[in-house]
Amino acid sequence: MSRPVLLVAGGSRGIGAAVAKLAGKSGYDVAVNYNSNANAAAAVVKDIEAFGGRAIALKGDMGREADIERVFAETDKFGRLTHFVHSSGIIGPMSRLDEASTETIRAALDVDTFGALLCLRASIRRMSTKHGGQGGSVVMISSMAAVIGGATECIWYAAAKGAVDSMVIGAGRELAREGIRVNGVSPGMIDTDIQPPGRIEKHMGGVPIGRAGSPDEVADGVLYLLSDKASYVTGANLRISGGR
Repeated sequence: MSRPVLLVAGGSRGIGAAVAKLAGKSGYDVAVNYNSNANAAAAVVKDIEAFGGRAIALKGDMGREADIERVFAETDKFGRLTHFVHSSGIIGPMSRLDEASTETIRAALDVDTFGALLCLRASIRRMSTKHGGQGGSVVMISSMAAVIGGATECIWYAAAKGAVDSMVIGAGRELAREGIRVNGVSPGMIDTDIQPPGRIEKHMGGVPIGRAGSPDEVADGVLYLLSDKASYVTGANLRISGGR
């Protein structure tokens, strides 16, 4: 029996890396997309291979259509895509909106919204029974910023992730009878290197559970949604946020 094939966009660091490694341990073959950190991606591949899985690192900027199409095409050569996780995301320098540069805003929207839509489209074209596919499962990594709003820090990022929440609802309904489940995960304050120094401590009073989460805790939720255990779940958004 063939193993499921998962592409993780933004799979070399943070939540994406945790998802890729847990998937490799759980019986998936994994394509690990990265943009700039080849060494980090190679380390994730090595971990997956240690679990007995196949893995490949694929370089590509998930804010650029040509790179997105190439990464998906290279995954096709690796194996028939059955699962996809969009974990690519950037914020840029944090500030009030009136202090943010156009470049900061545009870069975040290119990856977090436009790129997410193009990746979702590429997944549909491969998985949907309408296109001759055999179905599959997609998880889009959103953020609690979409709910909280990102005031004084990253309104543009919150807006970009709000769009991801809408994608999940719309695609979940659109594809429900084409064999594809589409769900989202909204992490809260997670201890990754995307966090500027001191930010976690600054916001800890607003986290009811009283601590930051780990990438592994988010990965557990993602793997549930990817799996057949979530066979009746689509268009949903799982908040992994310590109650925030």
